Amino acid sequence: MGATAQESLPETDRDDAWQRLNAYAYLSAPERLEYVAVMRVFCGTLLADLAVPDVLAKLAGSGGPAAPLDAETLTARLERLVHWGALLRSSHSVKASSITEYQRSRSRYQLSKLGERIQRDADEVLAGADAAREVSSELLALVERGLRELNELVQRPGGVEPQDALERVSTLFVQFTEFADSVRDFYAYLGQVLARYDLDSAEYQGFKELLLDYVEAIREDVAFRAPRIASVLDLLWPHLPGLLERLDAHALGLSGVPRGSGRPQVRVQRSRGREKADWEGLRGWFTDVDGQGSQVDQLRDATMRALQSLLTNAKRMLRSASGEMSRRKDLLRLARWFDEAAPEEAHDIAVAAFGLYGARHLGVPPASDEAVPAYTSWWNGPVVEVPVALRERGSRAQRGRASAMENHSAQKRHLQEVARAQAEARGAAADELRSAADRFADVRLTSAALGLLLELLATALGNARLRRTGAGDLDEAQEFGLESAQSEDAELGIRLTVRRSSGAKTVLHSVDGDLVLDDLELEIGRAAGTAGREVEVSVS
Repeated sequence: MGATAQESLPETDRDDAWQRLNAYAYLSAPERLEYVAVMRVFCGTLLADLAVPDVLAKLAGSGGPAAPLDAETLTARLERLVHWGALLRSSHSVKASSITEYQRSRSRYQLSKLGERIQRDADEVLAGADAAREVSSELLALVERGLRELNELVQRPGGVEPQDALERVSTLFVQFTEFADSVRDFYAYLGQVLARYDLDSAEYQGFKELLLDYVEAIREDVAFRAPRIASVLDLLWPHLPGLLERLDAHALGLSGVPRGSGRPQVRVQRSRGREKADWEGLRGWFTDVDGQGSQVDQLRDATMRALQSLLTNAKRMLRSASGEMSRRKDLLRLARWFDEAAPEEAHDIAVAAFGLYGARHLGVPPASDEAVPAYTSWWNGPVVEVPVALRERGSRAQRGRASAMENHSAQKRHLQEVARAQAEARGAAADELRSAADRFADVRLTSAALGLLLELLATALGNARLRRTGAGDLDEAQEFGLESAQSEDAELGIRLTVRRSSGAKTVLHSVDGDLVLDDLELEIGRAAGTAGREVEVSVS
């Protein structure tokens, strides 16, 4: 098993890191609001040690969560801050005119460097954690100008004056640090916003303008300035060691504090720009020096990811029109109602919000032949098959791509050809019947012609009007006579007339057999109004 990063450090460094991290403990303590108020009192002073009465007076004057603290509780809070390393006990001597004053003033506290840094960062986070910080893009032009002027001065005969160079280097790195910090803060805020999936239309419109206008302006400005700054740094880089040496010779700062034998070692954090590592960091911001990409490249990639997130939110808002939208705000509001409600009210809210009255309200209807009365318990009722999408994902929406519409052109053409063939066959059968109208006994009909004749005969007999013959008494024999029978097909232009004639016998010969009609005579003619008319058959 590999060692962790903390385990790989020397023991002294691990202890020092633990003490530094322990100084953050008051920010996560249950009484953190009181601790923050106390630390703000100490941060409002410089090199001042305060006793418990002084802190109590300042807390009472400022109000806030720590104002009600008494002396005993405040002393406990101050001791905990000393234990964590945020405060230090003062070493100043106490001058008191009485024992009571001595007892009240003997414990004095002052701010430690680490505590002051932590509290300052905490106040900065609390003041603007959710705000969009503007990018100081105008500082990038000042950085370029400062580097060009410094490069020109360094390459002059005799070099640059040390004091002038020190002022220019300090100004240059202050400007660059402010610009880099503003870029990191802005893009961190942007990533936090774009990670949300509950943006409404107004928020989306605002962030869209922010991305399309402001972010693009930043990217264009950086893309324009970065190559120019990188080229100036390439020209200045060979002269950089000599420049840093002249600056150290002119002003060592805290590095020049004498360290004799027996004196404690003083750790010094030098000003930005006084070490070569600071210049390497500046150069790495604009140029890829280690194969890992420059900060300019990361800025361009971050802009592309932001635009992709914008498109993702746009697609989500388009899907919301069909009901597939985020319910985060609604769920948070519902959770707040549950948190504030009494137990009885919480049950009513749950019923109203989720509609869990019974299993029959799940929205999956049973089969039509399994109608279940409303009073049937779900425990004893029949099982209803729930679709997989609803059971596993809670969604009724169809997934996957919609299939393309099927092309029925071939089927339509086939049906048209079949209908046309049938119409032509019936037309040929009608022509055959008309040609054989007066000579059925001498002609053998085809199957199609006989079928058409039988169809017309059945229609004629169905349309016939019958008359009753014989005496009127019910006891006497009666019969029905055929008064008239007629049928026609206007499309085929054929008419069939059937008459009854006693003793008549009509024989129809066909390839399928002979048909004998007793006491019936058939007459076939052309339907009225169809002479010379062509019949068109079409199927849509």
